[in-house]
Amino acid sequence: MPSACDPFIDDIEDIGSSHDPTSNQRQFARQSVVPRVRKRKEHLPGEELQADSVIPGTQKVWVRTWGCSHNNSDGEYMAGQLAASGYKMTDNPTDADVWLLNSCTVKNPAEDHFRNSIKKAQEQNKKVVVAGCVPQAQPRMDYLKGLSIIGVQQIDRVVEVVDEAVKGHSVRLLGQKKDNGKRMGGARLDLPKIRKNPLIEIISINTGCLNACTYCKTKHARGDLASYPIEELVERARQSFQEGVCEIWLTSEDTGAYGRDIGTDLPSLLWELVKEIPEGCMLRLGMTNPPYILEHLDEMAKILNHPRVYAFLHVPVQSASDSVLMDMKREYCCDDFRRVVDFLKSRVPGITIATDIICGFPGETDEDFQETVELVKKYRFPSLFINQFYPRPGTPAAKMEQVPAQVKKQRTKELSALFHSYNPYDHKVGERQHVLVTEESFDAQYYVAHNKFYEQVLVPKIPEFKGKMIEVDIYESGKHFMRGRPVVDARVVTPSITQPLQKGEVSGLSQELKDSCQNGFHAPLDSTALIGCSWSLDSERLKLLSVGCALLAVVVFFVFEKLY
Repeated sequence: MPSACDPFIDDIEDIGSSHDPTSNQRQFARQSVVPRVRKRKEHLPGEELQADSVIPGTQKVWVRTWGCSHNNSDGEYMAGQLAASGYKMTDNPTDADVWLLNSCTVKNPAEDHFRNSIKKAQEQNKKVVVAGCVPQAQPRMDYLKGLSIIGVQQIDRVVEVVDEAVKGHSVRLLGQKKDNGKRMGGARLDLPKIRKNPLIEIISINTGCLNACTYCKTKHARGDLASYPIEELVERARQSFQEGVCEIWLTSEDTGAYGRDIGTDLPSLLWELVKEIPEGCMLRLGMTNPPYILEHLDEMAKILNHPRVYAFLHVPVQSASDSVLMDMKREYCCDDFRRVVDFLKSRVPGITIATDIICGFPGETDEDFQETVELVKKYRFPSLFINQFYPRPGTPAAKMEQVPAQVKKQRTKELSALFHSYNPYDHKVGERQHVLVTEESFDAQYYVAHNKFYEQVLVPKIPEFKGKMIEVDIYESGKHFMRGRPVVDARVVTPSITQPLQKGEVSGLSQELKDSCQNGFHAPLDSTALIGCSWSLDSERLKLLSVGCALLAVVVFFVFEKLY
């Protein structure tokens, strides 16, 4: 053998011995070779075939969403795309191969639940994909290392991310969607979707906001205001009604700011939307901050009086102290909030105003808190969301001098006691109301309906009522609900011209893709287009695929031998 110091070494083909067979001997040996087919193991009926490689699109996925209706809509879109691409959606996390965790960054407890779910999934050897505002705002958090991330504007690429996660890869898509350099509202609205409730469509009209509240972490994730064009939103509503939806929720971080970035406004959108609402269907407006709704009070009152729009508005005040509001950078004073409430109450009789209050914001004094207490006493809000302040990492409020924890807890407790001291619906007992039935109660004993003012009315669980508008007599009231008895022989309005989709059924698929699903084809992956349906890789098809590969290998072997 040549030494390691030799300057030259022969080609490997030139290194041989006298005992090697000649080329003629090799050729003769090839002719006497008979390929042997390995005996295949017969699989019993129902037995799963063990494959050597992972095939994306055949796994079970569990989706868990925390937070607002905007986040819930994103979760529905991601579930729809995964199901349309062949993944099997499950409500049982134990059965799932993949956990898709869609997070909320508003409060510490929500992020704690999110973090604990990641840990639990890893302990059970589940594949984990994370989405939502937490990883978008803080993708470098230690507990997110090695995980695949879907940004809030990248939900249309969820299939690609899950495919890679299933194969053991880590993918992070956190970019913003832009059109000619201008930030867009987000993913397309016509993507496949699995509605948690087939009767309710949640439409995000814009993402982000124009404010810079000192306590808000969501701004870090959702960014500045970016609105969808009116025509796209109207088309989405039209498609939803055609799929049997009877109630639409408009959502965003601030619906009142809608359109300011694209030269339009919220009333212009709403007037176009109400043209599309069929008889017996309803539209619910989402949260709006006081500064932007002030400009449109006259038009908003007219819209809220429309018979197919709920007379309901969620306007967060957060505090009745102007000093606290200034520290929060809320860009309004308490008188602005009072003006909104007083005007709408005078122009929209019976309107429901919901609001939010933060207890124990940094610098809040006892006098500041008492101003908030007096505001609640005056308006006796039927829907009040009381939140103890939690400093969110990276926000200006987290660096301010904090109110002692015990004081925050005491103020939260005091305000909660005030809220529970009055019953807002007692005076409605004996009324006859029209209500739209859309849900089932948590205890599964009643159906949940809402009247014109979006007040909750429990009605008997009669299947014929689901998705219909019925007439009831109110005979009992509680803190958060009324109970209604159906009026005998009253007209039942069936809102939609088509039957609602079944629970778990994918919406937004074209007829061509539906036909493809039925015929057993899988659409190619395309990150910019609709990711279609799939054929199921059951054991019989895998068996045929294996036989085909074996035959192909034999052919390649003989061709190779003939050539060489």
